[in-house]
Amino acid sequence: MTHAPVLLSKDRLLILISMALSYMIYAVLLNSVGTVILQSIQSFGISKESGSILEASKDLSIATVSFVTASYLPRLGYRRAMILGHALVAGVCVLMAEFPSFHMAELLFLVIGITFALIKVSVYSSIGLLTSDRRHHASLMNVLEGLFMIGVLGGYWLFSAFINPKAPASLVWVHVYWVIAGACVVVIATLSLATLDESAAKRKPTQPGGAFVDMLRLLSKPVVYTFIVSIFLYVLIEQGLGTWLPTFNRQVLHLPSALSVQMASIFAGGLALGRLLASYVLRRMSWYPLLNFCLLGMAVLVLLVLPLASHVHVRADDTWFSAPFVAYMFPLIGLLMAPIYPVVNSVMLSTLPIERQASMTGLIVVFSALGGTLGSFIIALLFTHIGGNVAFYMTLVPMAGIAVALYIFRRETHLPG
Repeated sequence: MTHAPVLLSKDRLLILISMALSYMIYAVLLNSVGTVILQSIQSFGISKESGSILEASKDLSIATVSFVTASYLPRLGYRRAMILGHALVAGVCVLMAEFPSFHMAELLFLVIGITFALIKVSVYSSIGLLTSDRRHHASLMNVLEGLFMIGVLGGYWLFSAFINPKAPASLVWVHVYWVIAGACVVVIATLSLATLDESAAKRKPTQPGGAFVDMLRLLSKPVVYTFIVSIFLYVLIEQGLGTWLPTFNRQVLHLPSALSVQMASIFAGGLALGRLLASYVLRRMSWYPLLNFCLLGMAVLVLLVLPLASHVHVRADDTWFSAPFVAYMFPLIGLLMAPIYPVVNSVMLSTLPIERQASMTGLIVVFSALGGTLGSFIIALLFTHIGGNVAFYMTLVPMAGIAVALYIFRRETHLPG
């Protein structure tokens, strides 16, 4: 990895704060789609089928914009791209707060998807400018991904604070977007006060379309295939478990509906804590043995804890204090799997020259989106046809696939691990 230019301490701090706040803001926005669908049904009288459009607006725009624009972002500049992204989101948040409607919500999530592509590519690529070795790169990546999960958890509480339980159809909930718009303005101001030397990320002028072609050339490298398989399978597991854990709690563990959702938050909390802990561990331990330990721990947890689900006694009045042991233990798989995604991404990015990291990040976002969509779909099919307990046992297959892919990946990158 090319050593990054040394930034002034003030500029480095401001950029890091901006990146952290950016990730937490988008964690709130991206994971609010379920809440907004629910509130749109109650406030605007839309159907459930219409509400599903919001998810598509977000995901399709993320994948499309990442693939098309990632290789060109160094020309615009990462700091400018982040400012532009937050300015657009702040504007559409104000529109949603002032002129609430379902069509405005559609525009909101379209803009969120487009700008998240800009933000994620810019943040991931800027990490290479702020760190000087692979271990610090992986450590910072885990911190940011951990903060993202904290943002996910905080987002549920933020939105719930603006929902009037006595008047579900009330539009008071849209006032949350004033808070989010204000947070975006804070990030814009922070970025405006900082400077970031992006000269190392600037590529030499190329022919029209050359940057896009260069991103496609990355797909010709064998190491990129093993990397893509790793992140694809990881996101398949994470999104599959995250999406269907509440259903598992309800249908397999027979917990009350509200408690099923609440206890699923242990999974997101585990992801957040695991990534923050990994940022510390990676400064003292190599990435390859850490990830193998995590994969082994995940498999052991599945094999030892899931059998307990078959012996749960059905009780209609379960609470946090009386829920079965498996309801607490299985979501802790998030703690073990947490470091895998940011570490593998970090290793891949840090093997490339800084000027090619934006192109690689574009591929990361695209295949992460595909893995997440497919993971949720596969678990849904398994849930329907073979039952929730067996469906979660099947996560052992992609776990084994990740282990094989990581072995090949380490060999192809010629890194000691």
